[in-house]
Amino acid sequence: MSSNHFEIPQLYSQCIKCIFTRFCLICFILIGVGILTCQSTLAQDNYTSLENVLRKNELKYVNTDSSILVLKTKIEQFREERDTINLIKSLNELSSIHAHLLDYGNSYDGYWEALLLAEEINNEMLKAKIYQELGWLYSFYHRDEEALKYFNLGLSINKELYAQKTIDVSYIISDYFSLINFYRVNGNYEQAARYVDSCFQLKDQTTNSLLYVTAEDGYLDGMNGNYQSALAKLDEALDYFEKNDRSYLIVIHTLIGKVYLKKGDLAKGAEHFNESLRLSEVFQSHSNYKLMSHEALASLYSQTRNFQDAFQHSREVNSINAEIFGPNSKNNKHLFAINDQYRLQKEKEKELIKEQHIANLENEERLNVLKLWLLGVVLCSLVIYGLLLVKNIRRKHKLEKKALAERRALELQKTNEILELKNKELTTTALQLIEKDEFIDKLKNNLSDDKGLVDVNSLKKMIKSVQGSPGSNWKEFEARFTAINQSFYENLQKKYPELTQTDLKICALVKLNFSSKEMASLLGISIESVHTSRYRLRKKFNIDRNENLGEFIAKF
Repeated sequence: MSSNHFEIPQLYSQCIKCIFTRFCLICFILIGVGILTCQSTLAQDNYTSLENVLRKNELKYVNTDSSILVLKTKIEQFREERDTINLIKSLNELSSIHAHLLDYGNSYDGYWEALLLAEEINNEMLKAKIYQELGWLYSFYHRDEEALKYFNLGLSINKELYAQKTIDVSYIISDYFSLINFYRVNGNYEQAARYVDSCFQLKDQTTNSLLYVTAEDGYLDGMNGNYQSALAKLDEALDYFEKNDRSYLIVIHTLIGKVYLKKGDLAKGAEHFNESLRLSEVFQSHSNYKLMSHEALASLYSQTRNFQDAFQHSREVNSINAEIFGPNSKNNKHLFAINDQYRLQKEKEKELIKEQHIANLENEERLNVLKLWLLGVVLCSLVIYGLLLVKNIRRKHKLEKKALAERRALELQKTNEILELKNKELTTTALQLIEKDEFIDKLKNNLSDDKGLVDVNSLKKMIKSVQGSPGSNWKEFEARFTAINQSFYENLQKKYPELTQTDLKICALVKLNFSSKEMASLLGISIESVHTSRYRLRKKFNIDRNENLGEFIAKF
């Protein structure tokens, strides 16, 4: 349901009690409807977007009395409905209008009440907005330290929310704009320029217009003597706000007037200051710029020796200052007899919390003791369980390790037995080959002695067909040896790569405990050659004569 349906009956009931005519009643309701329409975006999350606020400012500042009445009505309605978020936003809007009217006392009260509510519901976005508004308020009173503190508090919160992707970049730009304005008013143009640059760096991340920042940039150019650039930027802003928010023209004309003063064109400067004053009568907003324009015109007319107008504007300056800051000013009384509601409320809350804490202290202590006992029991149980678990795991691991070692020992024993058996078979086979060759040699010798009795040639052929050559005997032996002792040659050559084929053959026969005679017969070489080979092997292995060659080779 729109805000119009909420407010018209309430405005109507209030007007019935008054003694206005029917015509006045209708006019008042129409004004209220216009203001409510302007304020309908108040409940939207992007209400802090500076450009959106500027677009709705013109209507609410034309008839500020109606705006204040409508907002007060809405505030009471939201209090009854316990709609805290809209209550905070309405308090902000009302306080903003009071600030523009230089009614800083009511503005101050509204902001602090809104801040208390925002802290109660822990709404960081609303707190950031209120901190920014408090910064503006303190800056109007030239309490720069407090103003800067609240501006930075709002900026800090919004940066954190932006990092969490809770808000868009327009909130950051709004905070930067506040700081630009603060430093510009205080004459710190260098610092203001830094925040202008920060705004333009974020330009691509927002769809909102940055003409209000462009206007500030133009003013800074003017203060630095770049008048052409300054006036071009300010004229661009002038066109934009003429179409979108005419109330902000009060600020733009003041800035342009100051640039012309800096340039030395007093007539143009006076023209824009007067236009700013004219607009401030139409739109009851940015009243602090009304003071600036009067001060500038008083100085300007003094320079041109127009003392009558200078005196008139000086009197306006004194009147405004007296109204805001004078001893009889309600603002002055409010701020000098300040009742810091926020601080007092916080102190009350702390007292309540302290009392509640004391009341619950005994119960908490008993609960803590019980928790400690329970924690001790649980920890002891866990320690005992852990010790038993570790002990069981170690015992199980030890048994598994022992069983694995026994299995490996049995497998190794079985393997060694099989290897030894096969090596014995291989040795037997080799010895049989040697015996066969010896028998055949002996047979050949006997036949040679009995040449006349038998056909020698035929027998030799038969013997040759049966007798194998030393080479073939070795190949047969080596094939069997390698099949049984698969890694023997590989291990030897890996450690002693300089060994020859003859060396490897001798090593194989030494491993099987062959005698020198048996080696010579199998290899078809002389016994002296076998001895020579064994001697060379000792040198290559670098072992003493006292060390057994067979035991050394058996390790491989």
